[in-house]
Amino acid sequence: MGDAIDHGHENGARARIPADERLQAVAELARALAGVRDPLQAVLAAVERVRLALGGSMAAISRWERERGRLRVLVNSGDLAWDEEEVPPDETYPIGDFPDVVRFLRQRWSEGAEPRAWVETADGAGRAPGPYTHQRIASLRRRGRSSCLVAPILLHGFAWGELYVARGPTQPVFDGADEEFATALASLIAAGIAQTEHLAEVRRLAFTDPLTGLANRRAVDVRLDEALRRHEADGTVVTLGMCDVNGLKTVNDEFGHETGDELLASFAHELSLCAAKLTGCVVARLGGDEFCLVAEGHSPDEVLRVADEVCRRARLLPYADGVACGVASTADVGPVSGPGELFRLADAAQYLAKKARSAHPVRAGRDTSVRDLPEPAPGRPERERRRYRDAPRV
Repeated sequence: MGDAIDHGHENGARARIPADERLQAVAELARALAGVRDPLQAVLAAVERVRLALGGSMAAISRWERERGRLRVLVNSGDLAWDEEEVPPDETYPIGDFPDVVRFLRQRWSEGAEPRAWVETADGAGRAPGPYTHQRIASLRRRGRSSCLVAPILLHGFAWGELYVARGPTQPVFDGADEEFATALASLIAAGIAQTEHLAEVRRLAFTDPLTGLANRRAVDVRLDEALRRHEADGTVVTLGMCDVNGLKTVNDEFGHETGDELLASFAHELSLCAAKLTGCVVARLGGDEFCLVAEGHSPDEVLRVADEVCRRARLLPYADGVACGVASTADVGPVSGPGELFRLADAAQYLAKKARSAHPVRAGRDTSVRDLPEPAPGRPERERRRYRDAPRV
């Protein structure tokens, strides 16, 4: 990367950035990226460090949105122009304005054959690959900058986005050593983003039901625990609805498990559509034929209307025999000791709906007294479900 490179600062003074300082910048960037948890955190952690390491007056990291045919700027840093924001809500540019990267979006690179960073200058004497890039040159002139570095950010062999670093009018133009260093920094940023995407995928799998794409029991436990803490703190109403798809075993036995899975996926779709009327509601498959929704800040009547719509739609599904639905709300049953108690009440109300073959939800504490609901069998773990169904009545 060379022993040292002269760089100017925004005020026109010149500074020399030794190779060891560049290595230190790489180490600091790697440490910063190691602790991030999502792609936006990764670019926020990187952009200012990269700007300083390359002696730029400003820097930006952008995402190539192929499906929408545009470049979206995620973050800007440094000496910004009048039309630039640090985290812009909607700074986008058509991909067609950048012929230098269009070919990158159509290719996949193998290891060792990745594209290098390149330089553009306000006078058009840069080293951009491909055709003359009018958009970048016009941007440099409009914003009073002398040159810029563009380094593709590759993820899984494809162009994910780009690193852009610019210098002011009193600073020297970027050179070949800067191109080499920017290429290395872009690779480091890509590694950080890849790490966050992997973590996001792990989290998604940990909290998602693979058959339906809904949340799973683990996600419900977390959400319900948080919601009940808020209920205890400020009285926010928390309502839990439980749905049990009727006749799934019969469908599996007569038509096969693939048809049974199709029934579950179809019901999950209908449940999601109905629950969308409740802002912030979490919809989940608990396992087998059991589903639930957790609503926070909505009245029990609102949730009951949604649950009734779920019951109606479920009766129209192919192979379906409807669903049994029970609803328990802190607004009806009063304070609860924790998620397990609210689960017990909703599950018991659902059981009563199933036993009566009700076409409508049963509401704990309204349609039936809480005293009429089954209590847990003695000595069994609180978090187990269905233990209430054979338990003696109080």
